[in-house]
Amino acid sequence: MKKILCLLSIVTAAISLAAAEPAATNAPAKNEVAVIPDATHPPVRITNAVTIAGERVTYTAETGMLPVLKADGTSRASVFYVAYTRIDKAESGKQKAEMAQRPVTFCFNGGPGSASVWLHLGALGPRRAKMNPDGSQPAPPFALVDNEYSILNTSDLVFIDPVATGFSRVAKDEKTDQFFGDSADLDSVGEFIRLWTTRHERWLSPKFLCGESYGVFRAAGLADHLRGRYGLYLNGLVLVSGVLDFATISGGTGNDLPYPLILPAYTAAAFYHKKLPPDLSADLDKALAESRTFANGDYAAALLAGASLPAAEQKKIMAELVRLTGLPSAVIADNQWRIDPGVFRKQLLHDEGLILGAYDARLTGRDGDAAANGPYFDPSSTAVMGAFSAAMNSYVRSELKFEDDLPYELLAGVQPWNYGARNSFPNASDRLASVMNQNPYLKILVCGGRCDLVCPIDTIRHSLSHMPLAEAYRKNVTFAEFDAGHMMYINQPDLQKLQAEIGKFVQP
Repeated sequence: MKKILCLLSIVTAAISLAAAEPAATNAPAKNEVAVIPDATHPPVRITNAVTIAGERVTYTAETGMLPVLKADGTSRASVFYVAYTRIDKAESGKQKAEMAQRPVTFCFNGGPGSASVWLHLGALGPRRAKMNPDGSQPAPPFALVDNEYSILNTSDLVFIDPVATGFSRVAKDEKTDQFFGDSADLDSVGEFIRLWTTRHERWLSPKFLCGESYGVFRAAGLADHLRGRYGLYLNGLVLVSGVLDFATISGGTGNDLPYPLILPAYTAAAFYHKKLPPDLSADLDKALAESRTFANGDYAAALLAGASLPAAEQKKIMAELVRLTGLPSAVIADNQWRIDPGVFRKQLLHDEGLILGAYDARLTGRDGDAAANGPYFDPSSTAVMGAFSAAMNSYVRSELKFEDDLPYELLAGVQPWNYGARNSFPNASDRLASVMNQNPYLKILVCGGRCDLVCPIDTIRHSLSHMPLAEAYRKNVTFAEFDAGHMMYINQPDLQKLQAEIGKFVQP
């Protein structure tokens, strides 16, 4: 989760995770200077197989770098990727024709500043980091296992690490920060997709994007950029636990919008931790329906009214917030009905000495400071970091046979990030509506975890329902909700459901 992780520190107080700069003296003793693969090196290919839904799927894994090209054809950067292509026993001519018709999905995470490791080894690829079945942290040492819930049986996959993440790096004499912004990011990732598609002869294949967290914001912009810049039309977008309009997640004085939108996530978390009243404790769907009705009605109206709301009405609002969040009335009163995620995470299980995860409120930890205003760390982030880091660092070298002496940057320092918005919140909704209006075949699958307190699914529901999309195309948008949080796929039942949802989505 920390992946995407820095994601939403963005508009308010972005946390820079400084990328390590290895010194030449750290090179292996046998080399005076480490040999670092870049876009001039040929990719490394291996063949493997995995059983998915009872079917043995043979595939080629291609690991390498592609250049981000300047107008004169020289390289600005080398972008690291891992691509999986299903292969069958058919003779080569038929194989090539069949490949052109098979869907290909380009995948990336968010941050900004995150590598694609989370979707790669958590959800979609043929191998995955082993977690406890409920997504909680396993004990080290960690392990890799076959992913029987990969979507490689239905779509080829390309995992992209944007510049400064993974092994991706700028060319000599180029500046890394030229890639740190919305427009620059779309340009570099879009150029990668164009070039990969061209080199692999996949222009006639059905093409999809799958983005998580800030990757959702990127995917919305990329769909429009690819159409406008290259005439590359997509078949669909899979939007996982993300944001389109930062006004929906950045609450504070003058912006009450996020508070009603996050309320159902608080209800889901309180349900999971058995903090709801008896009549709501038996049926999560019923509890969420009541929470959404209140959030979109009386709660939103009360926040709009502010201090002018009559005292009798204030008491009703207070009672409902206690009922739907499980928080003490004193906590809600102290925060003037505007409950930030940090407050909720610290206070829901305060009497038990536990804090909740931000990216997955099901997961808990102990921060050792009962008097602090907010949690000291995020248990849902620490739950995944060790397992995914170990898995990727082992996998890329031991199995994929890609050698690089630099550290694989799961999370890179890419701040300050230029969102291209002045005196307003960054918002990709208009771009998504524009490309959907111009490509009436573009489908959207929105996947969100009910216990995600960073990008609650109701925030993107709000953005999609308010964007200027022709009514005839609203049927192209579908939603899938999951029980866990931001990385719902670390919870095994949700992983299985995600495979089924995406599998249906990418099929014609």
